[in-house]
Amino acid sequence: MVEHIRRSLRWDIYETHLDEAAFRWSQWEAALDAPDFTLADTAELEERFAAHPDGLILGGAPVARRLLEPALASDEPERIVTAARALLRAEEPSGSAAVLAALPLAEPPALASLRRAFELAPSSAIPAPLPSLLEKEDATPALCALVLDTLGVHGLATAARCTPFLSHPEPEVAAAALRAASRARLPLEPALLQRTLNSKVPALRDAAILAGLMGSHPEAWAACRAAADSRVPDGRLPLLLLGLGGDERDLKRLLELLSDETLRANVLWALGFSGRVAAADACVTLMRETPVAALAGESFSAITGLRIEGVHSTAKEEQEEDAGDDLDADLSPKPEDALPMPHPEQVAAWWREARVRLDSRQRYLAGQPFTPQALLDALVSAPMRRRHALALELALRSQGAHQVPTRAFVEHQLARWRAIRAAPTTAFSRPFTERLRG
Repeated sequence: MVEHIRRSLRWDIYETHLDEAAFRWSQWEAALDAPDFTLADTAELEERFAAHPDGLILGGAPVARRLLEPALASDEPERIVTAARALLRAEEPSGSAAVLAALPLAEPPALASLRRAFELAPSSAIPAPLPSLLEKEDATPALCALVLDTLGVHGLATAARCTPFLSHPEPEVAAAALRAASRARLPLEPALLQRTLNSKVPALRDAAILAGLMGSHPEAWAACRAAADSRVPDGRLPLLLLGLGGDERDLKRLLELLSDETLRANVLWALGFSGRVAAADACVTLMRETPVAALAGESFSAITGLRIEGVHSTAKEEQEEDAGDDLDADLSPKPEDALPMPHPEQVAAWWREARVRLDSRQRYLAGQPFTPQALLDALVSAPMRRRHALALELALRSQGAHQVPTRAFVEHQLARWRAIRAAPTTAFSRPFTERLRG
């Protein structure tokens, strides 16, 4: 009987479902960091993706064994994520068992894809035995990090599960434990936090900074400022945090760092979230610098609300005609490649008239005074690429009480957002740095 069912299945249809699901997922994943997609645009991509995993799940155990389980060993990240998600959501327990069995055998790149699948799975689909992998003596650092991150994302992290790994010798594991502890709002022992804040490994340092800020530890803000002042090229997060919550002194820090060409792109990114008139002034100046002109336009738009389009934009080909002569240039696609190129003179002319209407002491978001309600509104209207930082500010302001998972499926994001919108704004009405002042 089983063999008859297997022969009667239209395998070409299921193979198409797997191929299409992988392709649609890769489109959706790219949209999460796109400067030219909004949440509504991303939801449309999500709808095109959703039918294909559902079709695979309806194929039951035969499709799981013939197509999905082998795909877990693929070298294509999108196929691994798609197959793992379908197996985790399947009614048969063998689906989850297959994913669990694949974890110890997977190399780090495959584990990254499997971690993403666990992140996107419903919390009810997380296998109960997953935490037990932390107890295995032969568990690799990447596997431990996967388990800890999964527990954190799905609200399953506890002190008993996280604390032993906060001082793990492998930075990858300690950073994951910090992320999980931070999401669960677990208290951190100050001496342990300080050791991780002093780490020379950027990922661990950044995880410690965020965990410390979430718990209102002043030493975390001091470490953030120190990392920015050190001018290390891997300081994107500390620079962003200065833009999100810094005072006038921190804005001055960022503006001074613009003179360092190796930091300029990351500083511009941070300035766009500062919302300050002085930051917009700097952006107008740098729109004449071809390598960062589009980034400067993006940050200027984020502060002032001017859309870089029509007369305020120019064709990229005119600005980038010599790019092909650089043999050392990184030609891999980046989200910022989709940014429009501003027309410096036209933008400057617009700014001369608009600037007089703005208060240099005020913070702005898309041309409007920054308020808690403006922050919430931006989480559904801002370009996808910028929403991650806005959600981070919301989480920091509320000490983790209000978190919008901007890399989750849109329906889940909106459910969280609606719950936050219905709650009083007093929990996130003040800058997170106010709690850090001694």
